[in-house]
Amino acid sequence: MFNSTVAALDELPKPAWFALMIIGFIAFWPIGLGILFYLIWSGKMQQWKQERWAQGNAFRGCGMRWHSYRSSGNSAFDAYRDEQLKKLEEEQKAFAAYLDKLRRAKDQAEFDQFMSERKANEGKSAPPA
Repeated sequence: MFNSTVAALDELPKPAWFALMIIGFIAFWPIGLGILFYLIWSGKMQQWKQERWAQGNAFRGCGMRWHSYRSSGNSAFDAYRDEQLKKLEEEQKAFAAYLDKLRRAKDQAEFDQFMSERKANEGKSAPPA
């Protein structure tokens, strides 16, 4: 019986959870606070946020990629927008590759400096034979 009650509570839609939380705050504030903590602890709020993002209300993914835009009603503008966004994505990829190349070059220079200092220190600390 307990498992079925928990399963039924988990299936409640978002507005029902908010209504329960508000009623809890009105009736006795620790109840509302407990519901709020449960929503945060259980990951329900994070799940709702992810669902909202997945619906295409904002950028998709962390790569700032614009996948789906609604039509503006003007096909020429839509084509221009798609072309510009494609160019921006290509520039972003090229810039990321450039930054990666710079990081690798810096890492290589630091490693080479470390190795040359290590060789110089080995020569100084070698005991005379």
